[in-house]
Amino acid sequence: MGCIDINRRITDKDRKDGYWESVMDLNSEILKMTTTIREFYPELSVFLEEMPVAISDERNLGITVIQLKTYSESLNLLLTKYILEHPISSK
Repeated sequence: MGCIDINRRITDKDRKDGYWESVMDLNSEILKMTTTIREFYPELSVFLEEMPVAISDERNLGITVIQLKTYSESLNLLLTKYILEHPISSK
């Protein structure tokens, strides 16, 4: 999945050319990371935030994608950092 430029204005053409696919991809990534945290790293569950509110206003489409992308990146960072700092010890 490509990087979303937060300075670019979302146009009607963008919505037709994959906007909704980007939203679905981001939601899928967030769900996978959240599930991984809950199943394998429950100690991190305290850091999970609620998912951003679903898109309900056409004027705020860009903001919503930015929020989803930011949330996805923060979950990824949280999980990656934790795994690197707490390696599995072989017993």
